[in-house]
Amino acid sequence: MTDTPKPSAKPVLDVTDAVWLGAPGQTDGPQVAFVGEYIAMRNGADPDGPVLVFTEGEWEAFRLGAQDGEFDLDYQP
Repeated sequence: MTDTPKPSAKPVLDVTDAVWLGAPGQTDGPQVAFVGEYIAMRNGADPDGPVLVFTEGEWEAFRLGAQDGEFDLDYQP
């Protein structure tokens, strides 16, 4: 049996002083913050809730997928 490499663990980010960005005029939607070499994402309606952490590569893949419509309900590759 071969060992499957495990992804490297991401740090627990201190987002206390993070500058959160969201859609203009919206405070309760998705928000992102750039913290060092990572991108953090949270729900603006629950600012003290969980924070997702992405590497730059993961964020770029997410961004390109959204741009290409991969998350649209009618998406077909």
